[in-house]
Amino acid sequence: MLETLILAAGKGTRMKSKLPKVLHKVGGKPMLQHVVDAAKKAGSSREVVVIGAGAELVEKSVKDVEFVLQAEQLGTGHAVMSAKEKFAASKGTVLILCGDTPLLTGELLKNFTAAHEESKNAATVLTAKMPDATGYGRILRDTDGTLQKIVEEKDADEIEKKIHEVNAGVYCFDVQKLFDALTKVTNDNAQGEYYLPDVLPVLKDAGERIGAFTAEYAVETLGINTRVQLAAADRAIRMRKEQALMEAGVTIIDPNTTFIDDEVQIGQDTIIYPNTYIEGKTVIGEDCAIGPNIRFTNMIVGNKVTAQFSYCHEAEICDGVTLGPYVHIRPGTTIGENVKIGNFVEVKNSNVGEGSKLPHLQYIGDTDVGAGVNIGCGTVTCNYDGKKKYRTTIGDNAFVGCNTNLVAPVNVGEGAYIGAGSTITKDVPKDNLAIARARQTNIEVWNDKRKLS
Repeated sequence: MLETLILAAGKGTRMKSKLPKVLHKVGGKPMLQHVVDAAKKAGSSREVVVIGAGAELVEKSVKDVEFVLQAEQLGTGHAVMSAKEKFAASKGTVLILCGDTPLLTGELLKNFTAAHEESKNAATVLTAKMPDATGYGRILRDTDGTLQKIVEEKDADEIEKKIHEVNAGVYCFDVQKLFDALTKVTNDNAQGEYYLPDVLPVLKDAGERIGAFTAEYAVETLGINTRVQLAAADRAIRMRKEQALMEAGVTIIDPNTTFIDDEVQIGQDTIIYPNTYIEGKTVIGEDCAIGPNIRFTNMIVGNKVTAQFSYCHEAEICDGVTLGPYVHIRPGTTIGENVKIGNFVEVKNSNVGEGSKLPHLQYIGDTDVGAGVNIGCGTVTCNYDGKKKYRTTIGDNAFVGCNTNLVAPVNVGEGAYIGAGSTITKDVPKDNLAIARARQTNIEVWNDKRKLS
């Protein structure tokens, strides 16, 4: 059985942030969540996360894992020992990961754990060959190529610092042998900390097999310690996502100016135009044209939708909708099939029925709009009286003239007409014509104070 222990207790001081380092987002979700997801994809049956700095916030932000608190951070070996009770009854393999390595993939971890188990090692280290190894522990091998030990950079001499093969901070251990060996690890080093790699010579001296597995792509093992590294990881994950989408039949006009989160789903033959942001758990159907200058966050979008220059979040857009430019679709809204929403329209917590039209300059809030409705330019649903919000209902095939105010709560019946410039405060029955505006008065003789001097 494969279980996972993730080390995520560090403060991440180089990030210069009030937020725990592992909660900084790449590809739209926290680094730690990427690591958890990679472990699950590798076949892990259980994930335990060691937390310390910002523990309460980490617990609230990452789901479906177990947590253990490392109250005082005394090194990676000490962090693992903090979780000893969690693994007291465990047998088999424990995969140890760091919470700041979001580029790890399930495929890499699956191959790594398989190699460990096939070799029947007590421990296996994931290594990578870095052009610039600064900051990493160096891998020292015996003359036959087997792993001798790992030297942390702060303890390495000048010759050891020239080694480019590094410890990626990822390990597989026989779980019981790991915790037995940890009791023999000391903190006799430059930092006075208990290092997890110091378990390896203890196991080796006990006659156990120690192996090393080199990642094919070193970039997948990168740890994130600074905002610069965070930005590079974010770009790498987004490019990985965009490549997968293009290989699945999505056209992305310019990947360099398109930002798609890791959990987004997009259907075949949809075209994504530049300067587009697709975030969260957004799902977009087939044959759509999205962008330019779109931001979708946690949206459900149907097939054959056209949208440009708009911000939409926590809402649903059904098949065949035309949206934009300059539209704001707010949470709780469902836009029905073949609806046209034109420029400078805001819709909030509303349902718009099939084939209805909101051509331009409307605010539609807390409203149920039927099918085949035409709402004229400048129409506002007045949903708030200063204390409470109320709903407006507009029946099928109604026609609302330009510059109409619908003062909720109010119902407009099927097939009803409202004259332009009306302020509707009472229900309009089915097929009625409602006109609610003062009679025009022209005053021939009057004093224009602006002309008086």
